[in-house]
This record gives sequence, C-alpha cells and structure tokens, in this order.
Amino acid sequence: MPSMTEPRELFLHELGDIYYAENQLVKALPKLIDEASDSELRTDLEGHLEQTKGHVDRLEKVFEALDEPAKGEKCPGIDGIITEHDEFMSKEDPSSEVCDLFLTGAGARAEHYEIAAYSGLVTMADALDEPRCAELFQQNLDEEKAALTKLEAAAKLLSKAGVRAAA
Repeated sequence: MPSMTEPRELFLHELGDIYYAENQLVKALPKLIDEASDSELRTDLEGHLEQTKGHVDRLEKVFEALDEPAKGEKCPGIDGIITEHDEFMSKEDPSSEVCDLFLTGAGARAEHYEIAAYSGLVTMADALDEPRCAELFQQNLDEEKAALTKLEAAAKLLSKAGVRAAA
C-alpha cells in the first residue's frame, strides 16, 4: 500500500524539497561569490544570495499559513547541482574567465530547477485552494525568472569578452 495517498502530502513534500534546496543555496552561494572574478557577476550573486534568503523567509510563511513546521526534504536535484560545481572546480582548476562562465551555467541550472519547483507549487497551491501560498510561491517564481535572465545576460557578456580576448 502506498504511503503517500493525498495531494496535500505531495504538496508538503514538494514544499519541503524547495525549502531544503533554498537553504542549500544560501550555504553554497557565498562560495560562488568568492570564486567569481568578474565584479558584475559577483554583485549579481551577492544580490541573489539576499534574494534567496528572502525566498526562505517566504517559504517559512507558507509553512506557517499551512500550520505545518518548516521542515526540509532532502533534495537530490539541488545536491547534484552543487556536487557538479564542487567537482568541476576541484578537477578542472579553471582560469578566472572560465570559472566565471561556469558559474553562470551552474547558476542557471539551479534557477531552472527552482523555476520548475515553484511553477509546480503554484499549480498545486491553486488546486488545493491555498491562495496565500500560491501568491508567495509566485513571488519567488518571478524572482527566480528574473535571476535567470540576469545570469543569461552575464553569460553572453562574459562569453563575448572571452572570445575577443582569445582572438
């Protein structure tokens, strides 16, 4: 017999998953900030760290609105993205230029994961008639999409600069 049988259980599982993921990113982003050599990229990452802390706060408000304890659910997806970063940095010992490009890609992978998670949570919150939760998820989703756009723009600029420097 299945142990998860109700949509609300899945909703809480997915909420715990993104709560864990956001908390892991709060821990990981300072390392990326230190690794970045491009000042604009560093500034963007610093801003995203503060934004991510705000996402955690909003998620805690969701838990509160649901009258549930704020509890993370181990998230292999975000753990894999973080592990991929750590292994690349230790094995490849990239130049500062390559490092900055890699950081934009690693950041984009995390943003795509978060966007997918929040999109699903908005849908579930609507279906479960939890409008306050949907609103909080939507705020995080909108910020994640904006962060992805910034990372993509940074990657284009860094790529063009790298090609010009190599020529």
